Amino acid sequence: QVQLVESGGGSVQSGGSLRLSCAASGSTYSPYCMGWFRQAPGKEREGVAVITSDGRTKYRDSVKGRFTISQDNAKNTLSLQMNSLQPGDTAMYYCAAGPAGYRSWWSLLLPSAYNYWGQGTQVTVSS
Repeated sequence: QVQLVESGGGSVQSGGSLRLSCAASGSTYSPYCMGWFRQAPGKEREGVAVITSDGRTKYRDSVKGRFTISQDNAKNTLSLQMNSLQPGDTAMYYCAAGPAGYRSWWSLLLPSAYNYWGQGTQVTVSS
């Protein structure tokens, strides 16, 4: 069993920055991929940024150049630096961990590819 705890959400004005963190504990397995997802009210959960165990990253188009995902394996933490935030980024943000086995590149931003989820942290961007 893996426990994921997010932190760092909050309220900012358009153009501002936030840094989300996710602390992982409870299992010794090494996930093939970890990622950040978000869900706005009335919308489906969507992939924002993911990172594989060999350090490859993938972003949804709308956040490319603004968000940066990183991981610290020694500290079992996953981070998401979010710059130039826009009102459209407002959502609950979730950290997720995938299985130990390989996942295809095209599937990495799909929520269905992930086994474990945190409780989420709210990000609100005002104009």
